[in-house]
Amino acid sequence: MEHPPFISEELRQFVVNGAPPTVYYIPAFISEEEEAYLLQQVYQSPKPKWTQLSGRRLQNWGGLPHPKGMLEEKMPAWLQVYCQKVSSYGAFGGKTANHVLVNEYKPGEGIMPHEDGPLYHPTVTTITLGSHALLDFYTPVSRLDVDDEVATLEGDRHIFSLLLRPRSLLVLQDDAYRNVLHGIGDRECDMLADKVLNLDVARAQLGETLTRGTRVSLTIRHVPKVLKTKLLLGRK
Repeated sequence: MEHPPFISEELRQFVVNGAPPTVYYIPAFISEEEEAYLLQQVYQSPKPKWTQLSGRRLQNWGGLPHPKGMLEEKMPAWLQVYCQKVSSYGAFGGKTANHVLVNEYKPGEGIMPHEDGPLYHPTVTTITLGSHALLDFYTPVSRLDVDDEVATLEGDRHIFSLLLRPRSLLVLQDDAYRNVLHGIGDRECDMLADKVLNLDVARAQLGETLTRGTRVSLTIRHVPKVLKTKLLLGRK
């Protein structure tokens, strides 16, 4: 497989075979001690930092992405370490990540199939904490034959899934970022079927059922268009 430029040799060995270009999965990206520390920092964050959405709640760090540019805010040290670590693999084309979205999913909660969109460098990286997730990938309706009404059902558009274990890192680029949707079903258990492509690496077995706990994800990205706070404050 041809890898994107800047990608380190270390990351290339974790490419997921059988997935669209380009998907990498590192099963033990952080230690148990780091996981405990990160969860502690997430839950010690001020209550106003949380935003409650339907099906999950989240924290936004680094600024609020906007088509006109993200008004940059200082990244806390406990997240900056991982922005730099992920970026050192070349995930953002030589740039350093400057935005982190912290999502909390309780058992039975999920997120509808979506794409991350043009506000970001075309790469999304995710560290999983606390519990597993089964991330499902779908063909967008816009890419189907207009006469194929049956395939517009979500289940028929399902292409593959990835098991995200606690302490793992997922990196999505290229076709996996631009041309497919990803989402998490609102279930309390996940049955591992044959479309889960990373069972061996994630140390799981076909047909196994995993019960969800509370999962926290750190979605680390690079926003290219940034507005510097000092410049804005200097305007009259």
